[in-house]
Amino acid sequence: MSIYNDYLKEIEERKQLALHPKPIDGAELLSAIITQIKDLNNEHREDSLNFFIYNVLPGTTSAAVVKAKFLKEIILEEEVVKEITPSFAFEQLSHMKGGPSVEVLLDIALGNDETKSKQAADVLKTQVFLYDADTTRLEEAFNNGSKIARELIESYANAEFFTKLPEIDEEIEVVTYIAGVGDISTDLLSPGGDAHSRSDRELHGQCLFEHNKDMQNELLALQEKHPNKRVMLIAEKGTMGVGSSRMSGVNNVALWTGVKSSPYVPFINIAPVIAGTNGISPIFLTTVGVTGGIGVDLQNWVKQKDAEGNTIVDEDGEPVLKQMYSVETGTVLTINTKEKKLYSGNVELKDISTALTPQKQEFIKAGGSYAVVFGKKLQTFAAKVLGIEAPQVYATSKEISIEGQGLTAVEKIFNKNAVGTTPGKVLHAGSDVRVEVNIVGSQDTTGLMTSQELEMMAATTISPIVDGAYQSGCHTASVWDDKSKANIPRLMSFMNDFGLITGRDPKGKYFPMTDVIHKVLNDITVGDWDIIIGGDSHTRMSKGVAFGADSGTVALALATGEATMPIPQSVKVTFKGAMKSYMDFRDVVHATQQQMLKQFGGENVFQGRIIEVHIGTLTSDEAFTFTDWTAEMKAKASICISEDDTLIESLEIAKGRIQIMIDKGMDNTKQVLQGLVDKANTRITELKTGIKPALRPDANANYYAEVVIDLDEIAEPMIADPDVNNEDVSKRYTHDNIRPLSYYGGTKKVDLGFVGSCMVHKGDMKILAQMLKNIEAQQGKVEFKAPLVVAPPTYNIVDELKAEGDWDVLKKYSGFEFDDSAPKGLARTKYENMLYLERPGCNLCMGNQEKAEPGDTVMATSTRLFQGRVVKDSGEKKGESLLSSTPVVVLSTVLGRTPTMEEYEAAVDGIVLTKFKPSEKQLVN
Repeated sequence: MSIYNDYLKEIEERKQLALHPKPIDGAELLSAIITQIKDLNNEHREDSLNFFIYNVLPGTTSAAVVKAKFLKEIILEEEVVKEITPSFAFEQLSHMKGGPSVEVLLDIALGNDETKSKQAADVLKTQVFLYDADTTRLEEAFNNGSKIARELIESYANAEFFTKLPEIDEEIEVVTYIAGVGDISTDLLSPGGDAHSRSDRELHGQCLFEHNKDMQNELLALQEKHPNKRVMLIAEKGTMGVGSSRMSGVNNVALWTGVKSSPYVPFINIAPVIAGTNGISPIFLTTVGVTGGIGVDLQNWVKQKDAEGNTIVDEDGEPVLKQMYSVETGTVLTINTKEKKLYSGNVELKDISTALTPQKQEFIKAGGSYAVVFGKKLQTFAAKVLGIEAPQVYATSKEISIEGQGLTAVEKIFNKNAVGTTPGKVLHAGSDVRVEVNIVGSQDTTGLMTSQELEMMAATTISPIVDGAYQSGCHTASVWDDKSKANIPRLMSFMNDFGLITGRDPKGKYFPMTDVIHKVLNDITVGDWDIIIGGDSHTRMSKGVAFGADSGTVALALATGEATMPIPQSVKVTFKGAMKSYMDFRDVVHATQQQMLKQFGGENVFQGRIIEVHIGTLTSDEAFTFTDWTAEMKAKASICISEDDTLIESLEIAKGRIQIMIDKGMDNTKQVLQGLVDKANTRITELKTGIKPALRPDANANYYAEVVIDLDEIAEPMIADPDVNNEDVSKRYTHDNIRPLSYYGGTKKVDLGFVGSCMVHKGDMKILAQMLKNIEAQQGKVEFKAPLVVAPPTYNIVDELKAEGDWDVLKKYSGFEFDDSAPKGLARTKYENMLYLERPGCNLCMGNQEKAEPGDTVMATSTRLFQGRVVKDSGEKKGESLLSSTPVVVLSTVLGRTPTMEEYEAAVDGIVLTKFKPSEKQLVN
């Protein structure tokens, strides 16, 4: 059989990479394997049995359909395989996570053979991944008097699938491994350059620690020395998992340090234990919960205070830290899940109750948050059928309601979208809430995992609750290479069938769109009360509240239309003073971070909280520059409080862009995009008539902190510097080191500039064009002394620039313009001193396809300055990515160095960089 021989050939190829056979997800290959199992004399029969039992992906893969059917035939004794008894076939079905396996189990349970029916029912009682088709079938059988259906529904009502699980261990012994000093980016755990392999979990596992074999071997040696302990991966003096939201990062850590989820499913491990001196990045912590893992906020280094309670700083103005206890590599610690304490021997080190809330302990017990979410839905269904109140099995959701206290913006949104809370009860921050989700986004380098997650949770179509969902192609836009050609069309086809609007049409009816996902989501979010979930940490819309999420949480939102989380605390940000004419709004963004840290003695009050920014007068395009950066501020999310007229203008812009998508043929049979236009029209009517003004917090709302940004203090462009040579390793590659342009004295060499990523909008492209004209007028010509890479975020922007004449200006000065009819097949590794007009998409900011040359100093408008992200180190010099405004980037490439203030002011003369000014209206109720 040729397909099986092809598989054997692939196995031999993988052996050269020290890999096991790739898990099987295709029906054709598994059908061939089953044929060989039936042939008792087949030379491949023994291997085929092993592949069938141990190497098939579960859920709704086409292979799972074939496997479930064959197991059914064995159970019904239509086929006999001596190695797979009917009871073992039932056990196999119990590990297949729904979809075809549940269908088979229901067939047998509701059949006429009482013995087999009882066996099938016993397995079904352990399953939670039942969908409407399954529950409808059960309900119909129940109504027709089926005893088995009643037994199953009663079991579900009592949540026996959860209550009969083993309790979690009271004590979990761990041995520490310091993976890095300072913030640890998810790039260390799952590098962007390896995005193509994320759906091949074993292969992707080889990239842990950026392929550092020495670190990997240290980890293995630690496990060998402590075989009965779990390895706890630690960010010493930093936060674990900052940067992009990476389910693949958690998957890699779990693969190396976690436990097998099933003996019959390869390379899917769960329950990693991770920690950081400053805790875990909010998105990453959510991802850990998906796998039933534990994330610990160690606080083993603390800032020293003087007698007045002020933070003590060193000669560089940095807080002085004191070590409270050591977690050096190889330290054995004990997590006591009952006391919720961290111990070293008998010595209590830390209360870790925030890591072991009742809800998080349920995730641990159930093997991950999915099982709890689906379990609750299944229990609710069963109780409704029986006409009873669902017994209290799961931990009571915390409901905090403070009489007389108003609501922040996020509290209002969560109260509006909450599901299953006490009727009429107003909830404040800290309450645990299930909320309905309006918009969902999946990006292309995590989308393959999202599609896998959907298959493994047996989901086949998008939840009707969701207003709209989009699958992008932006992270693989730069280079249309063989990896992209193999992965992206398959992803687009799956997501299109699932019900998403897709950047590429599987049928080729409309032109491929590589628009940056955040920009598309920002346009299709047409409700300021909406909740958005997106597969990227920069899911930070300027309308509604948006949460960046791992691929699994995205899958859950797509399948159920819901998300579950505590209502976060908020920090209120307002502005005073006036912008200087030569300043860019990006400088306001950086100054917000700088002034916040200064006001709070170095404490980042934004971390893990909502930034409620009273931006008022900026439309959603420009306001997005602020909300986007809040990911680097380590905030959980952000909300823009807008004036009514400004929100109307933003919605009109969004409508126009959605209509362009419709005109291109991107809408689906459910007319999702037209529905969003209709929703925008309704909201505009509400705003114009005053029926429902723009979202406002209450005047008596309670905030964790309030920050006032003084625009008068912003006297020169601000630059986020990775400070790559700081003697204190923990202070490198953070986004908190904001420096004024004059710090560099006009002498710092710049090797490459990048204008692009989700941080720029149409206005930035127009500023670029105007600056080039200015420079030519002043100097007689435009000559680049460093390469300038420009990647507009969307095709809409390119089209608008062409219509307005600015694209011709850019073309005049460029040495390269993208060609969609012949996209690049290879990543650029060398750059000439010229302007490159690249295809819309993420480009250098993602760092998974193209990078700057090793050791370069890059000046960029993007969001990422982590080590190796945009630029790798060379043997002679560390690569560094400095982040600044478009004017600074452009001028730096023309000069080949950082400009002086005089040079900068001359270059932007006559250009309106931003119209931002603080709102004069009271943006509160």
